[in-house]
Amino acid sequence: MSPAARAQPPEPRTLRKGHAHRIVFANEKGGTGKSTTAVHVAVALSYLGARVASIDLDPRQRTMHRYIENRLATLEKRELTLPTPDCEVFRETGTGALLGMIRRLEANCDFLIIDNPGRDDAYARIAVEHADTLVTPMNDSFVDFDLIGQVDAETFKVKKLSFFAELIWEARMKRSRMTIEQQRPEMDWIVVRNRTGHVEARNQSRLHKALSEMAKRVGFRVTQGLSERVIYRELFPSGLTLLDKGHLGELGTSHLVARQELRSLIKALSLPEFTRGGELELA
Repeated sequence: MSPAARAQPPEPRTLRKGHAHRIVFANEKGGTGKSTTAVHVAVALSYLGARVASIDLDPRQRTMHRYIENRLATLEKRELTLPTPDCEVFRETGTGALLGMIRRLEANCDFLIIDNPGRDDAYARIAVEHADTLVTPMNDSFVDFDLIGQVDAETFKVKKLSFFAELIWEARMKRSRMTIEQQRPEMDWIVVRNRTGHVEARNQSRLHKALSEMAKRVGFRVTQGLSERVIYRELFPSGLTLLDKGHLGELGTSHLVARQELRSLIKALSLPEFTRGGELELA
């Protein structure tokens, strides 16, 4: 399959029994909203009625795991019951141990979400190779774009792929063989543009052109993600999300817009359908 073909959303599909859909959030740069996006996607799928498990691959920072810990503490303190994904931290050594954890967790869930560390290591690469949907959040800046490719300083044309993009390319080649051997779907790579609210219009236009060029060359899809909003930082200590309306107090217009952004992101991911459907009410 050509890179351009891979850049199209996958055909509508349903989950196969006993095969969880693996969603991996990966970016070697920090500060892109990766863990925040992963948590909100995990909770959103839980609200939809899916069984969701997650793995935090960064035992030092464990941002996703801490978020879920905070959520469970808040639910206990307030005596609430809200949809909450399971989350474990990978603390072992050896890629075999990671693959064993993946197999154990996905045996009892519909979606397995893996939050990669903001660095390159053997475990992050294994997670990427086994992703059904690979999500790379990035800020709207050429500093973050440099993770994917380098651009000419005058024309802003893409000059070459980055190490990370080449790594993903190689992972997708391995994945193609895995698709045949293990009947897994083709990897769907999505670059999510987070924190677009404070970016100057000309810079946004240049980034859009560079991303479009790179998407055709490498074969990823591009979608809007979560804007820069204080609410995301404020929610972390409680572990609550924008989906937990009724428990957040009075929401302003910007919060309602943020919930619409999340709804649009979930739709753009084009994830498989599953049988335990719920209603994701974000508006």
